[in-house]
This record gives sequence, structure tokens and C-alpha cells, in this order.
Amino acid sequence: MSTDSTVGRADGHRHWRKIWVGSAGNMVEWFDWFVYSTFATYFAASFFPKGDQTAQMLNTMGIFAVGFFMRPVGGWLLGRIGDRKGRKAALTLSVSLMSASAVLIAAAPTYAVAGYGGAAVLLVARLLQGLSVGGEYAASATYLTEASAPGRRGFASSFQYVSMTVGQLIGLGLQIILQHTMSDGALHSWGWRIPFIVGALGAAVVFYLRRNMLETGVYEVASAEAGEESGTLATLWKHRREAFLVMALTMGGTVAYYTYTVYLTKYLAGSAGLPQQTATLVSFCALTVFACLQPLAGGLSDRIGRRPLLITFAVGSTFLTVPIMTTLRHVSGFWSALGLALLALVVVTGYTSINACVKAELFPTHIRALGVALPYALANALFGGTAEYVALWFKKGGIESGYYWYVAGCAAVSLVVYLSMRETREIDLHRVGSDTPDREQALAS
Repeated sequence: MSTDSTVGRADGHRHWRKIWVGSAGNMVEWFDWFVYSTFATYFAASFFPKGDQTAQMLNTMGIFAVGFFMRPVGGWLLGRIGDRKGRKAALTLSVSLMSASAVLIAAAPTYAVAGYGGAAVLLVARLLQGLSVGGEYAASATYLTEASAPGRRGFASSFQYVSMTVGQLIGLGLQIILQHTMSDGALHSWGWRIPFIVGALGAAVVFYLRRNMLETGVYEVASAEAGEESGTLATLWKHRREAFLVMALTMGGTVAYYTYTVYLTKYLAGSAGLPQQTATLVSFCALTVFACLQPLAGGLSDRIGRRPLLITFAVGSTFLTVPIMTTLRHVSGFWSALGLALLALVVVTGYTSINACVKAELFPTHIRALGVALPYALANALFGGTAEYVALWFKKGGIESGYYWYVAGCAAVSLVVYLSMRETREIDLHRVGSDTPDREQALAS
């Protein structure tokens, strides 16, 4: 056995370990984030007075949306820590916050026991989740991008959405198991607490893994040179064009993503009239295929560039959202619903598979974590976090189709951005200052 092959395998092992540790926490965090939405139909009545079920869901989803408005705070806090103290420190803190929030939800008292006190506990937990996820996205996106070889950044960073989707799949899988092993009454009474207990235990495991994770070489080199400029709002202001670009290119992608992942199950059950178990199974199967597509599309972007995939997503989402959602509204069985869900998620893959590395590639190292975190979190608070609430608002108003046009319109705005921005694939991540020629390659023409 040659020394070169041994070294090569050792390097490969370290590379995959970085991907695994960087994305494992993302998986647990998005499991906790996702099960709030998927189990909301079971616990909404536990925290609010009896009455209109749609009103109960609106209240519950309102709290879900509030969590998104803490994401900019989390993006600023953990992004600053990521740039000043290291990616490892930010990732470890984010998973600690998520664990605490899961424990709070699992133990929250119901309306019958504590009145609106239970909803208050739910609100505090969602605020903690918002802080956590607001920083987790940027920290993991930055870590995965920096930890990979220059020609493999798209492939490596695609595992961010693989881990996010696996977290959703675990949540859906657990829901399917509970639906088939527990009565509907038991699920509404106490069974909905089980996934939050599971999430808290998973977060504890990831906390241990992240305490022993390796820092990226790119950050270690740059941190010695950047000094006090790292992770400050003043430094971010110098890169405000990149920050606005992150917000604009996120807009369409985050609305489409939440529509076809988080909201899909409730849409199939509540609007199309499919049984809850069938709707859950459709989402589970569609998300499984979706997770497998991410590395393939990420690897493709390393060959042909990021822009072609982003443009494909935006064109598809702009022109296909209304017919897909309209047809889904009238599906009558599993296979037709699955086919349409897969079509939608194939389109969304053009965004999800590479958006992490595109955003990380826009910024120099000393402001990369904050530069990705804060504008991305702002865009998610405005568009991703409110997606379900907007959908339910249109439905309650009797004009559900208005939401389809809203999703298509957001994608159209992002399409304009994708068409005007330059390619980021060849940008050097080791740059530290703000005056490098690479900077201009990522900005709008």
C-alpha cells in the first residue's frame, strides 16, 4: 500500500468527517424546527381556546412565524461569533439553544392547565429556535463551503439541504410511526410531545460531536490577519451590495422551499382533502427523492457554474407554481400527488442545492459568517417564515389561489437577480480584504 494512497484516504476521511459534523447539527436543528409545523395540527388546540380550527392553526402558525423574526438577531449574534471566535464556536452554541427550545416545547403546559401561559412558553421556545436557526444556517453554510476543495464546494455545501431534508424526513417518519401506533386522541392529548423529546436528545449528541470538530483551514489563516474588523456591522456595511444580493436571491427560493416542504402536508390534507396519513406519506417519499438530488445538483454546479441552476429554478418556479398548486388542489390519490410534488421539488433543487455556497462565496473570510447570516435571516423572516401564515390567510379569505401567484411572484423577483448577477464558482475563499478583484465578479453587472 503506497504512502500517497494512505494519505489520500486519510484526507478523504477528514473531509467527510467535516461534512458529517457540520451537517449533523443542521439535521437535528431542522428536525426540531420542522416538527413544530408538522405536528401543529395535533397540538394547536392544546394551547388555545376551543373554536374555529383554522383560527387555532393561524394562532399556532403565527407563533411559528414569530420564530423567524428572531432569526436576524440570531444571524447577527452567531454570525459575529462565527467570524470572531470561529465556525466551531457558533455551531456549538446554535445546537445548545435548539436543545433548550425543544425541552421547553415538550414540557409546555396546555391551555386547560395554565391558560395562555402554555402559549407563552411556546412563544419563548420559538424565539430560542429562531436565534438558533438564524445562526446555524450561515455557520454551517460557511463551514461546509470552507472545508471543501475549491472544485467541490457546490457538492460539499449541498449537504446542508441534505441534512435539513433528512431532519424533515425523520420528523415525518416519526409522525407516520406515531399515526400508526397511537390513537388520534392520544396524539392530540400528549403524543405530540414525543418528537420534541427526541429532538432534545439528538441535540445533546450533536453538541458532543461539535465540541470535538475541526476548525476550517481558511478561517484559521484569515483570522490572524483580519483583526478587529471580523464580524462587525461596520465591516458588513462595506459589503452591503453583497448583503442585498443575498436577500434578493433568497426571496424566491425560501418561499418555494417552505411551500413544497413544510406546508405541503397540510395543503394536501386541508385543501386537497387527502387523508392525513396519505398526505404525510406523499411528503415523506417526495422529500426522500429531494434529498438524493441535492449532491447531484451541487456537483453539477461545480462543472457548469451556479447561475444556470439558479436560473432554471427561478424560471420553473415562476411559470409552474400556479399550475402545480392548482392541480394539487384537485388530486384524489397518492401517486398523482407524489408526481406533482416531485416535479415541484426538482425545480426547487436548482436553488436549494447551491444557495449555501453561492452566498458564502460572495464574502471574504472575516465577514463571511455574518455576511451570510444576517441578510439571509432577514429574507427568511420576511418571506420564508410567513409563507404558511400567508397561505392560511388567503385560504381563510376564500382566495387560496392568490397564494400560488404570490409564490410565483417572489420567484420572478429572484429570477431578475439571477439573470443579472455574475458567476461565483471560481472566487477565491482565502481573500481577506474588501478590495480584491474577486469581489466584483459576484456582484450584479
